[in-house]
This record gives sequence, C-alpha cells and structure tokens, in this order.
Amino acid sequence: MTEFKKLSILIPAYNEEATILSILEKVKAVELTNDIQKEIVIVNDCSKDKTVEKVEEFMTRYPDLDVKLFSQSYNQGKGAAINRAIQECTGDYLIVQDADLEYDPDEYNLLLKPVFMDNADVVYGSRFMGHHPHRILFFWHSIGNKFLTFLSNMMNNLNLTDMETCYKLVRSSIAKEIQIKEKRFGIEPEITAKLAKIPRIRIYEVGISYYGRTYEEGKKIGWKDGFRAIWCIFKYRFTN
Repeated sequence: MTEFKKLSILIPAYNEEATILSILEKVKAVELTNDIQKEIVIVNDCSKDKTVEKVEEFMTRYPDLDVKLFSQSYNQGKGAAINRAIQECTGDYLIVQDADLEYDPDEYNLLLKPVFMDNADVVYGSRFMGHHPHRILFFWHSIGNKFLTFLSNMMNNLNLTDMETCYKLVRSSIAKEIQIKEKRFGIEPEITAKLAKIPRIRIYEVGISYYGRTYEEGKKIGWKDGFRAIWCIFKYRFTN
C-alpha cells in the first residue's frame, strides 16, 4: 500500500458548545496504530453559541497539537462544512467525527485495520453489526436507516449495513476528487453513490459503537432529511 503517515479528523460543528471540548479531548487521547499522526480540522458552521471560543480554548491548551479551525461566513449545513474540511485537510486518509458524543474516537483503529490488512480505500463504521454497545432510542429511526441503506445498496450494487453512518474513513486523494453538492444530511447517500462508481475501489465495513442522542440532547436530523436522502439516492445514482 501507499505510505500512510497522517489521518485527518474532520469535525463539522454547529452550536456544539456543550460537547465540543469533550470530543476534542477524546480525539486527542486516541493513540493511532502504526505511528499514524493526527490532524484535526474543525469547520465552524456559523455557530451562534460559544463553539468557537471552546475550540480556541482547546487550541491554546495544546499548542503543539495539529489543529486547524475554519469558520463558514454563514450557516450552510453539515454537508458544506464537511466539504470545506475535505478540501482543507492534508492527511493521507480522512474520517468525519461529529462534534457530539454519539461516536467513539477510540474506535478509529478498528476502521484503520482494513487499510493495513488489505489496502482499503474506504471503510464504513456500521452501527448495525458486531458486538459493540448501542444506545437504545428510536424504532422508526432504525427502520428508516435500514430502509435507506437497502435502497442505496440496491441502486449502487453494494451490501453495506449502515450507509448513513458518520464514520466513513476515506483515502483523501479520492475524497478530494468528489464534487459534493449536498449541503445538509444528503451528503451521506451522495458520497456513497459517488464512491460506488469509482472503478476497482476497495470498500470495507466494520462494526462500531453508537451512543445516540435524543432531540432534547441536541440531535438535529429529522424526517425531512429522510425524504431528501431518498431523493439523493436516486439522483446521484444517475448523475454526478
């Protein structure tokens, strides 16, 4: 495989003052396998709270840590923030890390394993496979996720168990060539459809934990995003 020296951890953040410091501390504490270095790229999506102040506090506390902070001039959505982070990052591979506490950075090494074992280009972290802990929340969200994954698999000839997962580890050179058009949560089916079109791409999936949030705790995705995801699955199967 090509030499792998740095992992870029992309954190889109919008009004996450309550959790941003906790997730950054968790990311900092992770020791990556094979002496991989970390780069943390945070894109503030025009937060109205103290998200930026919290990030700057973290950067002041750890001046030797490779952290980059970018701010959008106006609120554009999670997809736009991720797209900005992809273009700004410098790692060999990248992974998206939500600014909340739903996903566990300690599991980065689980996603890295297929890279070193079989030169994987992409590794999805599935919330629906393996023996890892999952918080029990919404029945219809689970059904919706599985339906969207089934529809995406059918359209793209894949056999994923969790297309909507945040944890997608991607070779940066591949990610930077994808022209992302979705501004919000439609980015997940869009990226999956566009990855599936790449000849000879090596896609893997591993089981991960999931510590979901309720809407009272800050969860942002809703039923309208589900309908948008269906539209995106069909749209990006047939267009670029």
